Amino acid sequence: KQRINCMRLSKSFTLNEMVKSQTAERQGINNNPGESQIEALQRLCENVLQPVRDHYGMPVTVSSGFRSGQLCVAIGSSLNSQHAKGEAADFEIFGISNQEVAHYIDKNLDYDQMILEFWNPDDKNSGWIHCSYKNPEENRKEFLRAYRDENGKTQYEKYSYIKYAGQEASTDEINDMYAEKGI
Repeated sequence: KQRINCMRLSKSFTLNEMVKSQTAERQGINNNPGESQIEALQRLCENVLQPVRDHYGMPVTVSSGFRSGQLCVAIGSSLNSQHAKGEAADFEIFGISNQEVAHYIDKNLDYDQMILEFWNPDDKNSGWIHCSYKNPEENRKEFLRAYRDENGKTQYEKYSYIKYAGQEASTDEINDMYAEKGI
């Protein structure tokens, strides 16, 4: 436990904040990662979370980082989740739009998958960001938006700069438009 409390994963992030879970604490669940998961958490901190922290100069609040198998079961998460591998975190920067932070990550950092979770265009402070990092060779740079449909079921769609930001299309969006038209 002592090692978890003080191990630094990057300049601003500790292992303790990446494994903290109210559910694990309440239910007495061991949420300590193994060595490979700690290494993955370190890559995530060094390549995504720390650069975001440095860019904005504000604390990045992690609401969910590593999840042990037992914790995944307790919260209804997949045992194959990138959280269980130490590759993902859910986070936000209070006072900065999650959409703005997601745009910064997409345009400036390498990542595997990023989901703008339950962000609502009418409420800039809504939702949170899920972002994962594997390694430069395997990262997909997949940018999605999660939302609830009219039946309350979670749906995922490819994020659109045109639809949600009134910005120019990304290269992927332009290629998709050409493909749809058979060009």
